Parts: sequence; C-alpha cells; structure tokens
Amino acid sequence: MSSAKLTHPNISNGWFSESGAMWPGQSMNIEVSQILHVEKSKFQDVLVFESKTYGNVLVLDGVIQVTERDEFSYQEMITHPALFSHPNPERVLVIGGGDGGVLREIIKHPQVKEAVLCDIDEAVIRVSKKYLPNMSVSYEDPKVSVHIGDGFDFLQNKKNYFDVIITDSSDPVGPAESLYQARYYELMRDALREGGIVSTQGECQWLHLPLIKDVLTFARELFPVAEYAYTTIPTYPSGQIGFILCSKNKETNFKEPLRRMSPEQELKLFRYYNSDIHRAAFVLPNFTRQALAGDAAAKTA
Repeated sequence: MSSAKLTHPNISNGWFSESGAMWPGQSMNIEVSQILHVEKSKFQDVLVFESKTYGNVLVLDGVIQVTERDEFSYQEMITHPALFSHPNPERVLVIGGGDGGVLREIIKHPQVKEAVLCDIDEAVIRVSKKYLPNMSVSYEDPKVSVHIGDGFDFLQNKKNYFDVIITDSSDPVGPAESLYQARYYELMRDALREGGIVSTQGECQWLHLPLIKDVLTFARELFPVAEYAYTTIPTYPSGQIGFILCSKNKETNFKEPLRRMSPEQELKLFRYYNSDIHRAAFVLPNFTRQALAGDAAAKTA
C-alpha cells in the first residue's frame, strides 16, 4: 500500500492531534509530512508519521511516545540519574522501551555487562527498527537481549538478579496499567540485587500530582529511598515528564551523582544529561514540594 493512502483518525488536514485521557482539555498538535505506518497490534494502536519539524514520531493509542527531535531528553534522564547513582551497574533491565532509546543510553556505561529489554508488544520494536534507527541501533549491541512478554510476568521469575531496573512505560491505562501498582514495585524490589536501583516513568507534576504522591507513598513503604525528579521535553503533556527513583540502599543520595564522567565525556556522550542537570532534576517547585511533602515527612519522622 502506498503511504499516501494511509489514514489515521488522529490525523486531519495535515495535522496530528493527540488524544490522551489523562490530560483532558489540552492536546499536542504536530504538522504531518506523511504517514509512514498504521497498525492495530495485539495490544494497541500503532502510528508512525514523518512530521514537518520533529522528525519521525511514534504514537501509541493516540499518545505521542517518541519524536526524533526531543527523545534524547527523556531517554537520558530516565536512565543516567539511576545508573550514575549505582556504584557498578552490571546487569540492567528495561521494562517497556521497545523503541530502543533507553537501551542506547544504558550501553554508554562501560560497567554494564548485560542489558535486557522486556516489552509486551513486538510491533513497537519492529516499527522502531524501521523508522527510528538512531534509537533502535541499540539492539545490535551484543550485550543486549530481548524478551517479548508482560513485564509483570517476567519479573515474577527473577529474584536478586539486576542492579538497575528501568520501567519505560506508557501511561497507566491499557497495557501499562499494572506497572503503576504497589505489587509491581514489590516485584522490582525483589528482582534487584542488594543496593539495586529502580527508575520509572513518573508522570507530570502539572497534571498528575495525586498519582505521583500515591506511587511515592507505596514506593517509600517498599524502599528506604524514593525520590521524584523531572525533565523538560516539548512533545510530552505540559512539556515535562517525571521519574520515580528508588533504591534498596538507605545510603543512596540520588541528588548527587555517585559516579561522574568528565565534562568532555559528557559532551561527547550526552545531549541533555550532565552532572549539574542530574542535581537540578531533583529541585522541585514549591507547589510540587508541598503536594509531596507530607509523605516524605512521615517517612523520616
């Protein structure tokens, strides 16, 4: 089928309009050059289009997952604050992240000997390999292995194995719903070795503070350290996305990198992350501090 004949309900008059149930009353719109791929996978609606100004764009169930122009901000910040907070991250697991972007960042750390990805939907991996080559190039690394299946089920068979687990999930509706529950965080904790660290997609402080507080509440019951950080990214709702980082080591201080690269190495390897950005990511505005403070205060009281 010619790409000119492809259509999608979220694209009209040359513009893509996002449809997300978790941010009512607002919608990101991106001008479309051409539709590249439309598919109903076993789990979700998959759309890839070439945009006028953001490169190729991957959309799942009407929600933007990746654009080539700004993806590095998210991929780097869900990955490096966690890995630079671990003394020796040899075994790293990614739940979700089928586009390959988080894997690309993980393997920049020479300490990593094994990087495992578990994604429920093979379609995301397949279309990313075709249309997002700068991200999916990570699949060619010999340290990377891939498991197609449910992350919840995968973790139930893993105990005391990984040093870092990164959950690069979509929002808590549809296939990713189970990944925002206390039982999932318990499974991640049990799959980690001593001193292990978790980093998960933590939603947006402008839109989802009650959800963020709920997740931090049960995370702090399961881990001695749990923090919220965020990054800026133009094509995610309200231009920001957060991360919840947890550690099994009560001495972990996420706000200060445990390991560092030289500024020259940082410039060579990263487009967004550096040690100063690492620290700044945990500096929260007052409205977020107040919304999340009660839980943190109770934990330390």
